[in-house]
Amino acid sequence: MFTERTLSPPVQRLHRDLTPEVLVLDVEQDFETLPPAVAEELGLLVDALDPAAYPESWLPANAPSQLADYAGAQFTVGLPGDGTVVRTRQTEPPTVLVKARAAGTPEGFRSFLLAEALVEIDEGVPESFLPFFGERYPELDDALGLGGAATYQVAMALFEAWVGLHTRERFRAWEGEHDELHAAWADAGDRLVGRIEDLPGEVARGETTFPAATELACSAVKHGLDLPAPFAALDTLAYRDHGAEYAVRWAEKTVDALAE
Repeated sequence: MFTERTLSPPVQRLHRDLTPEVLVLDVEQDFETLPPAVAEELGLLVDALDPAAYPESWLPANAPSQLADYAGAQFTVGLPGDGTVVRTRQTEPPTVLVKARAAGTPEGFRSFLLAEALVEIDEGVPESFLPFFGERYPELDDALGLGGAATYQVAMALFEAWVGLHTRERFRAWEGEHDELHAAWADAGDRLVGRIEDLPGEVARGETTFPAATELACSAVKHGLDLPAPFAALDTLAYRDHGAEYAVRWAEKTVDALAE
């Protein structure tokens, strides 16, 4: 199920310099959440397992079932929407898992996704949006008033933006040191240009849903792109410093403004 991945030279250098202890594994299939029976196979490859569990009170009644499974006491890794590369600190040492679909990802971007996971592990940010929001996740759900799946989408996007506020300067500084990885990061940002300027208008006209617009805007935050209000308020030191509390207040204010 798991095999050690051979890293491209740019990622190999970053791995050696930044997180040499991290295990990087290929997974022979795609997954949203690794079920306990499969996840526990990681125990054969790592020194120890430390499964995370979260209080039921953190989950609103309409939370998707996958999120409830993830929060439970059984050892699981990954959530829907995590993308091609998943990182976890539930193992000792930390592990990066590369899904089978990575085979269809362009090599440069695939290398960046791996490098991004290594940086996020080194930065020490939470593994997912659930421990980031914690007991405030039901508050976010109440503020949005959108329902389980839509709240999930917004929460994941807001978390990714917050992570980006902690990591993007490190990616920007790669120019001249890790040029191939910097070029892939810059290219991902360039692909967002022209798609974010009219997000509020698209939401108002019903051309884009609020969760989809938030997702796109939060991707732009990770690259330091200029954003229109109300999304520009997510690209601030206040959000970087105050995290979930700020995100919930932003959601409350934004939903109120959209209702006017």
